[in-house]
Amino acid sequence: MDSTPCAVVGGSSADTTLPASPATLALIKAELRSAMNGVASRAIRESGMAYKLCYGIELPRLRQIAAGFTPDRRLAQSLWQENVRECKMLAIMLYPVEDFDADMASLWIESLIPEQAELAGLLSMDLLARLPEASELAFHWMADERNMFQLCGFLVITRLLMQGAVLSPDAEAEFLDQATATLPSPFLPLRKAATNALLRFSETSPEADRAVRKILNHT
Repeated sequence: MDSTPCAVVGGSSADTTLPASPATLALIKAELRSAMNGVASRAIRESGMAYKLCYGIELPRLRQIAAGFTPDRRLAQSLWQENVRECKMLAIMLYPVEDFDADMASLWIESLIPEQAELAGLLSMDLLARLPEASELAFHWMADERNMFQLCGFLVITRLLMQGAVLSPDAEAEFLDQATATLPSPFLPLRKAATNALLRFSETSPEADRAVRKILNHT
């Protein structure tokens, strides 16, 4: 893997597209209503997640719902515009990976708020880590001053390391520097993501393990 940090590469999928079929959106919303978990919905709302509506549907059930629809860029973008937890999650699941690019990634990350760390996790796993330039973007985002970009950067690099990615010596040094600078962050999801990335990196070699232990022992 070429893990040299670089700037975001422009793409084409951030253009304005026609909205998805109202009938398809209505069908999806009917499915969501029928699968609603009242207890989970209330718990999520009380936890402070900032959505207009939350059905409390768990991820496996959402994936079952998504499997009933053909991935489609217009549909995914229309779902993302809904201020509904499950609609945004389905948007991630239904966006064709081959049509998703760095420009769209930046737009979606920029629209996230700190209370949507769960959404950042799903976005990173299903789409961001599958971009052709995922490693370069991860370093770019980790160095960003905005919390949600940093969060996605660490989530993506963790995913890539889980998939067997190998960092170059320069990339290792930069990753360790970024993680060290991030660990004192007051944003808990970001601290956890940086820590998890370090722990995953520590499994790649004895040298990596020693470097991570040194960082964590001084935090």
